Amino acid sequence: MSSLIDPRYIRDRIRTVPDWPQSGVQFRDITPLLQDPKTFRVLVDCFVHRYMDHDIDVVAGVDARGFILGAVIAYELNRGFVPVRKKGKLPFDTVAEEYELEYGSATVELHADAVKPGDRVLLIDDLVATGGTMIAAARLIQRLGAVVSEAAAIVDLPELGGSTLVREQGIPLFTLCHFAGH
Repeated sequence: MSSLIDPRYIRDRIRTVPDWPQSGVQFRDITPLLQDPKTFRVLVDCFVHRYMDHDIDVVAGVDARGFILGAVIAYELNRGFVPVRKKGKLPFDTVAEEYELEYGSATVELHADAVKPGDRVLLIDDLVATGGTMIAAARLIQRLGAVVSEAAAIVDLPELGGSTLVREQGIPLFTLCHFAGH
């Protein structure tokens, strides 16, 4: 957790949408965090303050909400930003990785020249549920020879086991808050 703020400040501003995108799923909607200028600034500052002294070459954001946070953090850290996209969205040569979601499967892609061997990458997404997206993105980065120095997200849903799986892959993980139950 960030020492800058009480994690409840962020958690209390995340909207829960029941039964979306399917019955039984409690969707954690971060858009209220982004809509309020003060909350958005606090959110970004939590990550920027954590990583401003880390040896990071590039920030990678996961499609789509990871783009929002990742691009702003990259800008504030004076680092480049690379998008990890859903299959078929990148126009250049790509590497791809398929993974399982909480309610299906998907594929993510990264431009083949997005990172260089030895680059230290901060990987950002909005939340960690089953861990599939984060692990798939990390594998893409690693396949290109770069190192995921840390993965980060706003929310951890620990009951779904994703944060444990990410850490079991040897990827350090930082989250600002967590929700019990999904």
